[in-house]
Amino acid sequence: MNILLINGSPRGEKSNSLKLAKAFLKGFCEQHRTKSNNINLETVTVASLNIAACKGCFACWKNTPGVCCIQDDMQTVLQQIRNAHLVVWSFPLYYFSVPGILKNMIDRQLPLVLPFMSESTDGTSSGSHETRYDMSSTKHVLVSTCGFFSAEKNYDSVLTMFEHFLGKGKCETVFCGQGELFQVPELHARTDEYLNVVKTAGSEYALGSISESTKMNLKKLLYPKEVFERMADASWGITKTTDNQNQKEPKDLIFTRQMAALYNKSSYDGRVRVLEMHYTDTGSTYQIQLGEEGSEVYTDGSLTATTRIETPFEVWLSISRGEITGSQALAKGMYTVQGDFSLMIHWDTFFGLASPSDDVSLKSNCAQDDNLKKPTMLTMLIPWMAFWIGLPINVTIGSLVALGLCAAMPLIMRKVRFTIWDRLSLFAVGLLSCFSHVTRNDSLAIPIGYLTFGLMWLTSCFTKEPLCAAYSKYDYGGDKAHANPLFMKTNRILAILWGSLYVLQAVWTYLLSNTHFAYLTVIVNSIIPCVMGIFTIWFVKWYPAWRAKRKIG
Repeated sequence: MNILLINGSPRGEKSNSLKLAKAFLKGFCEQHRTKSNNINLETVTVASLNIAACKGCFACWKNTPGVCCIQDDMQTVLQQIRNAHLVVWSFPLYYFSVPGILKNMIDRQLPLVLPFMSESTDGTSSGSHETRYDMSSTKHVLVSTCGFFSAEKNYDSVLTMFEHFLGKGKCETVFCGQGELFQVPELHARTDEYLNVVKTAGSEYALGSISESTKMNLKKLLYPKEVFERMADASWGITKTTDNQNQKEPKDLIFTRQMAALYNKSSYDGRVRVLEMHYTDTGSTYQIQLGEEGSEVYTDGSLTATTRIETPFEVWLSISRGEITGSQALAKGMYTVQGDFSLMIHWDTFFGLASPSDDVSLKSNCAQDDNLKKPTMLTMLIPWMAFWIGLPINVTIGSLVALGLCAAMPLIMRKVRFTIWDRLSLFAVGLLSCFSHVTRNDSLAIPIGYLTFGLMWLTSCFTKEPLCAAYSKYDYGGDKAHANPLFMKTNRILAILWGSLYVLQAVWTYLLSNTHFAYLTVIVNSIIPCVMGIFTIWFVKWYPAWRAKRKIG
């Protein structure tokens, strides 16, 4: 199969539209190779060729039929078009049409048609010319980006022109607005997602046609209209009120304005926040006010910051480009945070615009199917609590209640995903309950229970995620939290503290179980975990914020 990619952008290889065209062809070729390895892909970069404008002399019709009198690179291009089974036209939208260099090339296709008048059978025009060669089986795909927030209603003239010389409905289209975003590294997460949809479209086209669901996804905006237009306006480095239009704003201010444009208004919780960005390498300080109506950038320092970030500008650029995660950079002391740290914890909520795939990813992290909710520590704790509370009251009844709960938990928590620690807990409590019921002895079973529970916590520190992280990670992006060193260290510390606490409880419970002070173990073992729980709530807020204020080196 011969495929011809025509890159009609004056930017050549730097073309945004070309990124989409390559993604489409990647999907097409991968799918086609499952049926045949016979693929010959040629690329025509119009900007690098010598293609003169058509003279309108009609020599290719009357003097040298089918052969243009101009001797340049167009002779080769015409042959490539004739040989192609699939032609992918890649170009940006210029003034609601194709770029001039591509229009030149299109005009020079005159040798491919006959001079004789014929009827237009598809209603595209009042007259037509038949093709000189049989290219009825050649397929055409138009791939283009434009600078508006949407492609809708901006390609009328383009479609009309191509339908005139290809025929009505003879070409597939992939038109995308917000095209300049494909060259912004900081937005690669969203643009890469869209490129994957384009790749899917290519794969489906290789099988016959692009599905309606994929077409709908291709029409989805990269960012909402308001967000994109604010980012686009900020990118020029001038404002409507700028007196000297030749005086461009500094790069760090342009970036800060674009970052502010990404603010998600739906994250407003009734509290106005002021994010102060101090770029230590440029010496600039800017403030972003985040409120109910949106965001606004202040350059005069007139606001009181609620969160202040001190960072080299280049470091923040690396974070935004995905070269290093914010959490990793923070753990390495590459920047510091002062004030309200909750903004950092929920950064993606304030400055992230969720896409459909994000929802799917989150669900896949939280549950095995759409009906399951994220894990809860209650699944693990309820059987243990019943065991520790029930046995001291009555060994026989307490062990049966704990055993019954172990059997009932899969039914009670049927809509909740179970972790490995939930399953281990059910097994351990069930085993210990059976042991207690048979021996009628709680003085040994209860300390063993505390020891088992403590060892679970301590053992989890040597796995990929500490026990508490298995439940809390869903508030930090699911499995993505594994790459957050501050999150992981916080949870490892807590897992060590909780594990050590329960091991100690096992020791003093066993030592006091046959003494006059046995009753104290029930009181102490109830109070200390409550105190530890209060400490945990404080620690998960204090420790990351404390670490964020420390600059290493």
